[in-house]
Amino acid sequence: MDQFKQISTFAEVAGKGSLSAAARAEGVAPSMIGRRIDALEQRLGVKLLQRTTRKIALTNEGMVFLDDCQRILADLEDAEAAVSERSASASGQLTISAPAGFGRRHVAPLLPSFLTEHRNLELTLSLNDRLVDLIGDGIDVAIRIATLTDSSLIGVKLADNKRVVVAAPAYLKRHGTPKTLEQLADHNCLAFNSDGSQRGWSFRQQGKSITIKVDGNMVCNDGEVLHDWALAGKGLAWRSMWEVSAELASGQLVSVLNEFAAPDHDIYAVFAQRRHLPLRIRMFVDFLRHAYSAPNYWHKT
Repeated sequence: MDQFKQISTFAEVAGKGSLSAAARAEGVAPSMIGRRIDALEQRLGVKLLQRTTRKIALTNEGMVFLDDCQRILADLEDAEAAVSERSASASGQLTISAPAGFGRRHVAPLLPSFLTEHRNLELTLSLNDRLVDLIGDGIDVAIRIATLTDSSLIGVKLADNKRVVVAAPAYLKRHGTPKTLEQLADHNCLAFNSDGSQRGWSFRQQGKSITIKVDGNMVCNDGEVLHDWALAGKGLAWRSMWEVSAELASGQLVSVLNEFAAPDHDIYAVFAQRRHLPLRIRMFVDFLRHAYSAPNYWHKT
């Protein structure tokens, strides 16, 4: 106990710049602060501070020791906060944004269980496929499936994800299985259309990322419709594993061109940078991570 008090006092003195300022902050006499510093220096056998009547200065040994002390104190603070939060109750309003398809399948069904654990919370779930402005739109936490590039946001990975080309076995039996990217031109590709522009499908070939514009006679701006068309054997579809993993496991869909799969676009929870993250956000992110890591979760949904 005395050793810890000496360390915390040393860090306080270094931070305040004087013994008297540290004493005022703690509500004790400056002589008490001085005795703690003396005891610490005597125990370590080194001089940590150069003291005058007006100011203090750290010695070289003091500067090195201060870094270690601040790290230890920060670790202790984090440990205490973690223990406290386990018994704390999250409360208030939590506003969540998620892509429409993913939100319907993998966020909305989990929220009742989350609220059962945190009865003092109120939730608002916004489902849309546009890139929301977290601060401008008042969003506490957004679910994104992408490579994160915005340095003003904090991202916590929730689960792995990749995109694959899939088709129903019946379609492949009728039209054959593509073996190369060039052979996509011979197939009916169920394309996603957003705001009048058709998106290409991304792959990796010979170590390079490429995008291929595909053609087909069925285009839609709703990924779930494309998913249903693929199940019905209408063509090839380029879908995320979070959407088709259950059907791949059951054999309702088959993935093709796997050796050309593009780099993963994993699933993240993102939130604005802030010094103290509200408990309601921490608990929600932890809840999703736990749910998504459950054995066979992605094959059951």
